Amino acid sequence: MPIDKSMNVLIVDDYKTMLRIIRNLLKQIDFNNVDEATDGAEALARLRAGSYGLVISDWNMQPMTGLQLLQEVRADHRLRATPFIMVTAESKAENVVAAKQAGVSNYIVKPFNAETLREKIEKVLAHA
Repeated sequence: MPIDKSMNVLIVDDYKTMLRIIRNLLKQIDFNNVDEATDGAEALARLRAGSYGLVISDWNMQPMTGLQLLQEVRADHRLRATPFIMVTAESKAENVVAAKQAGVSNYIVKPFNAETLREKIEKVLAHA
């Protein structure tokens, strides 16, 4: 099934440079409807107010972490099915396990390129 590249994508990171990098990578793979949030609480508010086909969130954020955001999304019956990709600089096994237990759709370790991002998105959306 072809992927709807016109879907709204929410990227969440408290580091503006990383938001810009991810937005540029998404643009390279033809995802142009991209919103940003700089923390988990803002992301949750945007998710509850809008309609997103995918969330790409950093793990390490304050005051709400990416993992806490994921747990909130999965606990919300309206948002529960939203594909959620976690981005982290750490590939520690316990982080991967915690994210999987919380219901993460996929996981990307920094640094990554557009091709890796495309593969992960395709994998996630194929199972959505």
